[in-house]
Amino acid sequence: MKKDFDFTVVDNILAKYPAEELSTIAILQDIQEYYHYLPEEIFPHIAKAINVGEARLYGVATFYENFSLDPKGKYVIRCCDGTACHVRGSLPILNKLREELGLSEEKKTTDDLMFTVETVSCLGACGLAPVLTVNGETYPAMTPEKAVELLNELRAKEAAANE
Repeated sequence: MKKDFDFTVVDNILAKYPAEELSTIAILQDIQEYYHYLPEEIFPHIAKAINVGEARLYGVATFYENFSLDPKGKYVIRCCDGTACHVRGSLPILNKLREELGLSEEKKTTDDLMFTVETVSCLGACGLAPVLTVNGETYPAMTPEKAVELLNELRAKEAAANE
């Protein structure tokens, strides 16, 4: 365990729930919402706080697809590759995003933890294909060019926020 990890956020989340196993999923969801993933340092801390084995916590975290043990970017971009999106050109969009961000099928998150690019089997918006989501917000009828514009808008938003 890293000694420099600040457990203040984790402790605030733990304080919101009963100290019992039934709180596990809610606690993990809140922690992931804050960090965008589940840091390894939290598991012993939570296990002790709610009196559950670490292995049980890892089991929950790895069973549910929505939990991630790997750091994700501030902006999680999901590119649909379901049938409708695939047929309408989702692959060139995915490839353009990866090229622009220096990512690959193996490397999904930028080094600055700003962007994560993932593929999903279906986003349930087939009539709008090809579709991307950014942190759950849907962007329909995408093209590689529109995807680059979207990245530039997100970068500009971050630059403005940091001024």
